[in-house]
Amino acid sequence: MNILVINSGSSSLKYQLFSMPSKTPVRSGLVERIGEKGSEVKDHSIALKQVLAALSNGAEAAIKSTDDIHAVGHRVVHGGELFSAAVIINEAVKTQIKKLFSLAPLHNPANYTCIEVAEETFPNARQIAVFDTAFHQTIPEQAYRYAIPESYYKEHGIRVYGFHGTSHKYVSEQAMLWLDKPDAKLITIHLGNGCSMTAVNAGKSVDTTMGFGPLSGLMMGTRSGDIDPSVVFHLMEHSGYTLSQLSNLLNKQSGLLGVGGTGDMRDIRKKVEQGDEAAQLAIKLYAYRIKKFIGAYAAVLNGLDAIVFTAGVGENDVAMRAEVCRELNYLNIVLDEEKNGQYKKELLAIHKESSAVQILVIPTNEEYEIAHQTYHMLREK
Repeated sequence: MNILVINSGSSSLKYQLFSMPSKTPVRSGLVERIGEKGSEVKDHSIALKQVLAALSNGAEAAIKSTDDIHAVGHRVVHGGELFSAAVIINEAVKTQIKKLFSLAPLHNPANYTCIEVAEETFPNARQIAVFDTAFHQTIPEQAYRYAIPESYYKEHGIRVYGFHGTSHKYVSEQAMLWLDKPDAKLITIHLGNGCSMTAVNAGKSVDTTMGFGPLSGLMMGTRSGDIDPSVVFHLMEHSGYTLSQLSNLLNKQSGLLGVGGTGDMRDIRKKVEQGDEAAQLAIKLYAYRIKKFIGAYAAVLNGLDAIVFTAGVGENDVAMRAEVCRELNYLNIVLDEEKNGQYKKELLAIHKESSAVQILVIPTNEEYEIAHQTYHMLREK
């Protein structure tokens, strides 16, 4: 079964073509700078047409016609409370995705556009939605409810939804297989431009750091993570900040960028090498937040079998993994510095034999997870 996976962000579109059940993609690519000033790719519709051209043109074309695509798996960021698993897209599903535009304004509209264009481009393919929030629908009420009047939950849907669910699901399942322990207690740590952590018990998400939106929890590339709401009130009252200015501050001007001067961890590292004190502080803040949640989630899980690092920073930043694991001896988490430096884009255990908690680096594969869910759902139909 040929499954095309579309993973669209606000200004990018990643794609992979799988001949399932093979895990190795037949073709993959990325369209960037969608809708940005000066870009030839004005919108996601043009981006998807470029994807079709890349798949079907030339002597080494991956497909001969659009009929060679049997299904298209779409990453959709926000599924609200309705979707706890992948679904076949119909008009009712599309209506619900549109209703959630306000909860994920940078992503759900782009996801929706790609669905509509894919329906036109691949008319005979089944269209499947895989939601970032779905994995976190197992979180218990005491973890997903906020301590505000119930009416705000019932009437406005204000609760913890969580994000990066496809990534957390994939790496937690890989960890359980490697540990040969289906009831494993895990903390998965997704560190990219966006960052989140999830407490996973026997394959189910029981708590996660991102909440109603993808701003809370860990310090990120340009997002602040957790901040006292009083700061927002103070800036509004004493400095006249508008809603737009506050959103821009916390989403686009904070995190690594706000503290260290750049939102890219690789550039932060270069600044640290040059003795930049602000960049050094950014590293400390970033690692400290992760350590705090490791402690919190170990308590939530009442035990811990493994912590899992994944995504761009989690997989590639040796020094960050070392910083996070330093002084966690109370939890008997003991990093092996030599193993930590050996990571080569495959699952690797980086703990010492004396460590009661295993430390794993697992490369995430959201596109394959989307293809996997699409494939098995259609086989069961």
